Amino acid sequence: MKRLPFVLKFKPGCKEAGLSTLSGLWNEVRPALNRQGIENFSIWSIQDFLFCYGEFPDETSPTRSEAAAAEAWENALAPFCEVFAAQGTLPLMYHDIGVVREDKSLIRHRVFATRLKPGCAAEYKRRHDALVEARGDKVSEGPESNFTIWNANGYIFGYCELVKSFDHEMTEEEKAATVAWETRQLEIMDWLTDDVDWMTGEKHDKMELVCRQ
Repeated sequence: MKRLPFVLKFKPGCKEAGLSTLSGLWNEVRPALNRQGIENFSIWSIQDFLFCYGEFPDETSPTRSEAAAAEAWENALAPFCEVFAAQGTLPLMYHDIGVVREDKSLIRHRVFATRLKPGCAAEYKRRHDALVEARGDKVSEGPESNFTIWNANGYIFGYCELVKSFDHEMTEEEKAATVAWETRQLEIMDWLTDDVDWMTGEKHDKMELVCRQ
């Protein structure tokens, strides 16, 4: 399985028209994705960014018709968007795949975005590599599943499937650990989404789902 996210950015003043165009194209795009074997494709919006996430079989290679459909989609959006980070160019900063639920009714999505402070990409990766190392070979049943974090030219985009059966009110210990981690992370990044507004008292927008396969 390959995960190949990419990021588009709306041109100034073009977000509303771009979203409307994308919505109108979606019924044509979705069958092309299915024919190509692309699964779990979704598009998310925050500020002027579109974060696009999809999962591809390792052997996937687009047919001529699928390539033409992709080109037509890109051409239709070109007046409104530009490619901010192309497919295959986003370094993977963290992963915790765990047990992926094929039945997406069993999960909730958590998709988030931050902006790294200048020169902090290596430190962000180092901190998350330490989490992977501490986990070792353990495969987690949850609550986080199919979790990846990507660096799009200094902007961080995370895709995570939270398993509903693990939902619970945070304990005081869990809350303290979260506050400690997020306080340290604020040294090296700023949030675009509202994930830690409960902690900081700041106000950010929610990540909005635009389209999902």
